[in-house]
Amino acid sequence: MSKVYTTQELIQILAAERQACLKGKRLKLEIPVSGNPVIDQFLMTDGLQQFTAYQDFKAAIHEYQRENQVSGIIWREVTVKGKNLNYPEVDSELIALTSDLEILKTAKNSLVEFWYEVSMGMDLYLSFNNNKQYQQIVTSDVERIVQRTEWAGLCKWENSSFLEMILQLGWGKPEEACYKRGRPQSGSEYIHAVNPGNRPIG
Repeated sequence: MSKVYTTQELIQILAAERQACLKGKRLKLEIPVSGNPVIDQFLMTDGLQQFTAYQDFKAAIHEYQRENQVSGIIWREVTVKGKNLNYPEVDSELIALTSDLEILKTAKNSLVEFWYEVSMGMDLYLSFNNNKQYQQIVTSDVERIVQRTEWAGLCKWENSSFLEMILQLGWGKPEEACYKRGRPQSGSEYIHAVNPGNRPIG
C-alpha cells in the first residue's frame, strides 16, 4: 500500500511548488492571454503561465485530498488579553472535506464566545466592498449574522497601541468563502472589533 501524505506534507509540497512557479521553473505554456495571437505576442505571459501552472498543481492536490480523505484542517492558537484559544481552520491552500466542515461547525460556538469575550467594550464594524469599507454595527447585528452562518474563523492584528479582532462568519466551502466566487452557496462576513475611536485596518 502506498503512503498517503499528511495535511502538513501537502502544505509543504504546495509551498515548494508555489516557489518553483514564482521562480519560473514551472510554466503552462499554452496559455493565451487575449485569445488573439497578434495581440498575445506583445503581452508578457510569464506571470499568467506561472499562476496557471500553480493553480493546476493545486487542483491536483485538492483531488488527492478528496481521493485519500486528507483533511485540510490545521490547528491555530490565539492569545488575546491573557486568554487562549485553540481552534481549527482550513489551510488557505487546501480544501475542506465534508468531515472538516463538521469540525468547523462544532468549533463555531467556542470561537464566537472567545471573540465576544475579548472584544467586549470595543467598537464593532462590518466590512463590505471587499474589506474596503466598514459600517459600524452593534452586538445584536453580530448575533443575527452568527445565527445564519455555519462556521467561524479568527484573525488578530495587534501591536503595543492597537488591537483588532476579526471574526469571520461563513457558510459553505471555506476555500470559496473568502473570495466572492462562491456566492451564494459559499461566503463569509467579517466583523471587526477595534478599541473605541479606532478604525479597522485588517
